[in-house]
Parts: sequence; structure tokens; C-alpha cells
Amino acid sequence: MSHGALQVGFYRGKCGFADVEAIVGGVVSAQFFTDPSLLASLIRLHFHDCFVNVSFFSISRDWSHIDDSPDSEKTASPNQSVRGYEIIDQAKDAVEKICPGVVSCADLIAIAARDAVFLVRQSGGGIYRVQTGRRDGLVSSADIANVTLPGPSITVPQAIAAFADKGLTAVDMVLLLGAHSVGVAHCSFLSERIHNFKGSGKPDPSMDQFTVNTLRSRCPINAIENTVNLDQNPFSPLVLDNSYYQNILLRRGVLQIDQELGMNRFTRPIIANLANSVDFPARFGAAMVRLGAVGVLTGTQGEIRSSCRVVNKAVKKDKSG
Repeated sequence: MSHGALQVGFYRGKCGFADVEAIVGGVVSAQFFTDPSLLASLIRLHFHDCFVNVSFFSISRDWSHIDDSPDSEKTASPNQSVRGYEIIDQAKDAVEKICPGVVSCADLIAIAARDAVFLVRQSGGGIYRVQTGRRDGLVSSADIANVTLPGPSITVPQAIAAFADKGLTAVDMVLLLGAHSVGVAHCSFLSERIHNFKGSGKPDPSMDQFTVNTLRSRCPINAIENTVNLDQNPFSPLVLDNSYYQNILLRRGVLQIDQELGMNRFTRPIIANLANSVDFPARFGAAMVRLGAVGVLTGTQGEIRSSCRVVNKAVKKDKSG
């Protein structure tokens, strides 16, 4: 079995004169003008895919294995709120029309996430050169997702260990959680923290009282499906910037793990450095490159799916009736 390596510009010349990355960029840019909130979803989609079952876009599958089991990775509880699959479907359709059977779904999400970062970045940074050459995986299991995806109430030591298991450092972890400067969280993820922290009947004492009041107004006890901005800076909830880290220092982290980063003696100095830096978007991009290299399939491993929703054998079965 041959094993290639990820590289910048992997598809150059493989689709004639077509620029694969530009085609994907066009799809993502169109989404920016339709619903910019979905761009944060693309970044989260890439993270969930790479972190759960390494970077071969197993999260997109509607079915688990070739045996048509419905318990695919996207059905696992942590992944049920993930969005953005339809954007990758559009990108796949666009490249397949020009260059069938060449571009992997795993590369499409990596490119789309990069373009999303570029569009929501703070002015002056955030663009990075995406590495491509991934192949798509054949396995997608809800059990894998349930076991390995860190939740919003995870402790800092547990989070550091989880990222280290993927070959990522504590600095990588803090940078990647900076994706919380864009996007939203469902009230179900923070209801206990703002209403009944650890059964106390009171909010988490580590949270600023103004923030508690703000979140309670949006998330009354029974409104678990409502959403709140992960970045409590009212001027930049859809901008990838360092206000996430500034909020943590002000005790305004929305999720428990966010706030604990600012209280832990190992991660607080990293938070403080990023809160006062101007290069966060660039550093975030570099961390995304490292995330996107976790456990990839290359060379002749896996396959290049015709549809990002199913393995190729299932596609052929559907076509044959």
C-alpha cells in the first residue's frame, strides 16, 4: 500500500486547468452572503471530523459501514448539532462536474474550513495555505464519536490529554478553542452552569454576574434549544478574533471549559498572551493545519467518494437498483 504525503497544491494540474480550491471558495463565499453563521459551522465540522475519527471526513456519512447500518458518526450525541454538510455536498457536486473521482471529501472540508476562516477573520490575518492529498475513510461509527469527543464540561487536564492523544499540544488546544470566537451554543450546554451549578441552585461562581444575567435572559430553565453567542463581545460575534480570550479574562466564558482555561495555571498564561496579541488569526490558521493532518489517509488508502454521504460501494448499489 503506497502512502503519499499532504502537500499544498496537491490538485494543481490534476483537473486540467480547473482550480479546485477556487471552485470550493466560490461555494463557501456564496454561503457567506446567504447565511454567514454557517461559516462557523464549517470550522466546527472540520474539528469534529478530525478529532473524532481523524481527518478523512467520516462524519459526513449517512450510513455506518457498507452493511447499511444507520448508526454513523453523525448520529452520535456530540455531533447531532453539527451543521454544514450541505455546503460540502454543493462543493462536491461542483468539482465532480469538472473533475470526477479525483477530489476527496476530506480535502473539501479542509479547504472549505480554510475559506470560512478567511471570510470571518479579523482584518489583516487568518488566511493559510491548506494542505491537500487526503483520501476518504470507509468507517463511520457513532461509538467512536461518543468515546473520544471532548465535551463542554471537560476539565483542562482532560482536554490537554485528549488533544495530546491526537498529537496536538496544549497551545494547539487553546488556539483551536479560539473557534469559539464565532458561532453559537445551545442553552442545553450551559443551562446547569447558569442555573444550578453542581446542584447548588446557584450559577457557577467563576462567571461574571452580568454575563450570568445576560445568558439567563436568553436561556431560561426550560429553553434548552435556544442559542447564545459563544463570544459575548456584542461587536464581533461573527468575527474570528481574540475577544474570546479577552472575555475569558473578564470571566465571561460561556462554556465551562472556556472559563477553566483562564483559571488553570498552565493555560492561563496562553490565554493572557492571546488576549493581548494581534496575530491570533494567523496562529489559529497554523493550528488548523496541524489539526487537519491528524491521522489522514493518503496514497492508495481509503477511497475517493463519489458522494460524501456514502461509500462508493453503496453508490454503485443505488445506481444498479
